[in-house]
Amino acid sequence: MTQLIIFTDLDGTLLNSETYDYAVTVPIIQQLKSLKIPVIPVTSKTRAEVSTLRKDVGLTDPFVTENGSGIFVEINHNPFDQPPGEQEDGYFVVELGCPYVQARAGLRVIANELHHSLLGFGDMTIARLQKYTGLSAKDAQEAKAREFSEPFITPKAVASEQIITAVESVGFKVVVGDRFSHLIGPDAGKGNAVKHLVSLYQSVLQPEETIVTMGLGNSPNDLDMLEHVDHPIVLPGVNGPHPQLDNRGWAIAPSPAPQGWIEAVTEVCQQFGILLNHE
Repeated sequence: MTQLIIFTDLDGTLLNSETYDYAVTVPIIQQLKSLKIPVIPVTSKTRAEVSTLRKDVGLTDPFVTENGSGIFVEINHNPFDQPPGEQEDGYFVVELGCPYVQARAGLRVIANELHHSLLGFGDMTIARLQKYTGLSAKDAQEAKAREFSEPFITPKAVASEQIITAVESVGFKVVVGDRFSHLIGPDAGKGNAVKHLVSLYQSVLQPEETIVTMGLGNSPNDLDMLEHVDHPIVLPGVNGPHPQLDNRGWAIAPSPAPQGWIEAVTEVCQQFGILLNHE
């Protein structure tokens, strides 16, 4: 018997990258829920951001925040035999990342290493963050509610390689993005979070049962997740897949999010004899 697990990025993958619409995915997610197929968000977003979305979509499975820095399992929906982490505010929390104050201090050290100022979320007012991101005041507040990592504006005058070298020299990891980069702890990462969750799910399966993983993402910060799943699927934008995710031999969803998410999930499920109705 096979247990399918779906790991998914959010913006541009489950949600439309422009409108953040996801309404068409809700019926499919409810079908997956009834079939006991976990749908696990793996995102750069904070716990506050993901908690709001999960309620709207109807998800109750574990989720991963801040680029693989934290794993959250609702105490009332714990699929595992044992508590997988420390109990906190209705969740079991597995901390893979470093404390936020440590990430903030690390950013200052890295700025000194680079001889270039770095503007993090913690340096910005709500209004300033709204200006950079286009988020509403409420959404910007949730985006600033960091627990383990610090996003910062990617400096145009510094090469990605220089940023990575400086970050690693002081014992951190970084996910470099086009607009924002994310400073994370040395043990964090979407791939590590996926491996940890697969191990937890494996612990409650029978010996003859096997896990098959599917991962969906649309940007370079999903690389670490996509490299650690059995079925990596790239969601294209309106101009096609991101160049860094293209030509890797990975499946490309037929259309952008959220419709492409539905089509890709339906196709993989079909390979395992699981028929989903999305008419």
